[in-house]
Amino acid sequence: MFFIEPQHLNTSRGQFTYREGGDAGGSPVVMIHGWPECSYTWEHMARHLKPGLRVIAPDLRGLGDSERTTGQTHYSKQALAQDVVAMLDQLGIEQFQLIGHDWGGVVAQEVALAVAHRVEKMVIMNMALINNLKGNMAVAEQVKAKGSKAYWYQHFQQAPGLAEAMIPGNEETWLRFFLGGWGKPLPEDSIAEYIRMYRIPGTAGAAANYYREFENDAKRWGGLTEHIWPMPALYIYGNKDPVIIPTYLSNIEDCFDRIEVQEIEAGHFVHEEQPEEVAKHLNAFLHAAG
Repeated sequence: MFFIEPQHLNTSRGQFTYREGGDAGGSPVVMIHGWPECSYTWEHMARHLKPGLRVIAPDLRGLGDSERTTGQTHYSKQALAQDVVAMLDQLGIEQFQLIGHDWGGVVAQEVALAVAHRVEKMVIMNMALINNLKGNMAVAEQVKAKGSKAYWYQHFQQAPGLAEAMIPGNEETWLRFFLGGWGKPLPEDSIAEYIRMYRIPGTAGAAANYYREFENDAKRWGGLTEHIWPMPALYIYGNKDPVIIPTYLSNIEDCFDRIEVQEIEAGHFVHEEQPEEVAKHLNAFLHAAG
């Protein structure tokens, strides 16, 4: 195993868990998971990272073993980023490199927006950029023209009370159906961990709130069209993703001072489908201690 068992943190914002692995004295690298996953999502990829990195992988609110909080607004991506910053403050981590996948990619961007002076480098995997209005609008037009069948799970979760009524007791069926249709099969131990996590009471509703709060998130991001990310950045893209389609990458160069894009033959869960190749690109991009 790369990571030690989840550790608990009490912060001013609540009770959270995180996993840690690598070199205790290495350069801190914060890896933020997406939905429907948790910090375990990085386990297989992280085994291939070079020495000199201290990897900290938080469990976001409502997922992993972090607290399940009632109330939709707790799941705004700005609020989730504040949770992560509170965890890093509690751990005494000032400067760090930042990686995010899926919703974790959005939370990572919100972290970089809130504490840009602390983020040394940023990596985004298979997620939209919150300051790329032009590219995101092009996606919206494309989806409108071709239909939104691939987005069914988002509409399902946005429906009030539906996830809470239908998922509990059916967690394994729900996750295996969802995770089985995105690309190469995920590791069985990872799926087992996500099933365990989803069986924690309150998870179905908490996880659905990630999507229910999206409309409010998007309104806020509409004011970020002039923002440019100042830190060196890497975008890793699994090119068989049915939801984060290539159009999301249009205009990406205008959103960063410096951006490198690496395309990989994989679906949405690129770091789990191709862990060695993703780690290869991270090893070339991240700086390590020693």
